[in-house]
Amino acid sequence: MLQALPFPIRQECPPGACVCGRDGLLDALETAPETDVRILRLTREEEKRLIARIEAVASYEELQHMTARMDQLLGMVVSITPSVHGVRTVRGLAIELAERPGLCRKTRQAIPAAIRRCLDRHPDIVYALLNARDLLGAA
Repeated sequence: MLQALPFPIRQECPPGACVCGRDGLLDALETAPETDVRILRLTREEEKRLIARIEAVASYEELQHMTARMDQLLGMVVSITPSVHGVRTVRGLAIELAERPGLCRKTRQAIPAAIRRCLDRHPDIVYALLNARDLLGAA
């Protein structure tokens, strides 16, 4: 089935190092061709390019566009939510990727870390993110 995919896919992680479910996703593709395998497009090289691109984000609008494109192209849903106790630093933001088969553990850690580094360099994005929330904390 690997030959039937029209794009290069991420190499498998070493056994026991990750619980991404890549092989299960590929097996599901054989039984159900409509299985969403967009996440497999994120090869290690593409992940490095994505992280560099995230770190280069300079505005809140650009960050929103980037997260929307990640969802559209790879099926990765990024959520950035402020703590209910207030935000004094970037650490007060919860940055998470939604759980999904095929999403590597390292990627699940690297992308939020890249977003955090971007927000550290551009506090105005954090202020815009907080201003986008209403008084009750809903988006």
